Amino acid sequence: MSENLVLAGLGLILAAVLVLPFVSRKVEHNLELFLFVMGLGASAVSGGLGVELAVKAVREPVLISLAVLAFGLTFRALQGRVHAAMAAVLRVVSPGLFAFILTVVLGLTSSLITAIIASLVLVEVIGVLRLERKTEVALVVFACFSIGLGAALTPVGEPLSTIAVSKLGQGFWYLFKLLGLYVVPGVLALGAGAAFYVTRAGRVTGGKRRAALPSPASGGLDDLRRAETYGEVVLRALKVYLFVMALVLLGEGFKPAIDRFVLTLSPGLLYWINMISAVVDNATLAAAEISPRMTALQLKSILMGLLIAGGMLIPGNIPNIIAANKLRIGSREWAAIGVPLGLVVMVIYFVVLFV
Repeated sequence: MSENLVLAGLGLILAAVLVLPFVSRKVEHNLELFLFVMGLGASAVSGGLGVELAVKAVREPVLISLAVLAFGLTFRALQGRVHAAMAAVLRVVSPGLFAFILTVVLGLTSSLITAIIASLVLVEVIGVLRLERKTEVALVVFACFSIGLGAALTPVGEPLSTIAVSKLGQGFWYLFKLLGLYVVPGVLALGAGAAFYVTRAGRVTGGKRRAALPSPASGGLDDLRRAETYGEVVLRALKVYLFVMALVLLGEGFKPAIDRFVLTLSPGLLYWINMISAVVDNATLAAAEISPRMTALQLKSILMGLLIAGGMLIPGNIPNIIAANKLRIGSREWAAIGVPLGLVVMVIYFVVLFV
């Protein structure tokens, strides 16, 4: 197959990956399987499909999937104790300080307990806080930005970091060494922002909190605020496995397009282009963009652009999707906080990286 035909085929597959999840509810609800099929197609078109790729696709998702399963089962077993512990802490710590601790701790530990478990803990804690709606949404957005940043520091944190390490052929701590200097201060700054917002909201409203949530028996709670079954925990780990496997296949399949187009772009342009991560899952974009032939600055530009923009809207990152779904946060509610916050953070990091 000629190079032009290969690139045309990959272009069609990329267009399907970017568009179909937004226009087809069936695709959206079966995203892992859809991406797996697209990954097989991309690898076949580019000529990379073979035993070596199959072994890699089976092997790479193991670590993150086991982490999601292990921490998911642990969290399920200790969920009641987590709830009680948070309530006890709140009796002695101000809401503002608690918001700082919550945002920073979840951000920095998400690379080890996974972004999925960190977002589940966030939802559980938000249920204890009983904040007014606007303040609750703001705290969730700040915390999800923090989780999205922090989870990228190890390959078990989130699919984006798993795929990045896999495609670059690097070790466990590579991303921490590459991005830690940028991510850790960012997590601390987001914690400070969350604390300021919660403290200010409490001062303006006189500390008034939202009415207590109805009991599960009343039917007023979202289905996902109930305790998960162990079967659901296992199913989530299996979905993560299939998702990462699909991304491995996509990443291998898109190599010709990356070599032809992405490698020639300047780091600054790569940084701003990846604002598309606000509406497309950033792990999918990482699979389509990252190459071991890139310079360190190109990699930083791609990854930081994806990580920051991924927090701006609900579809951009796994923690956003989980938290918004469980807490019934609408797209407009999220965007009202996430878009201006993300733009400010994007500008700050652009200055840090390039000026």
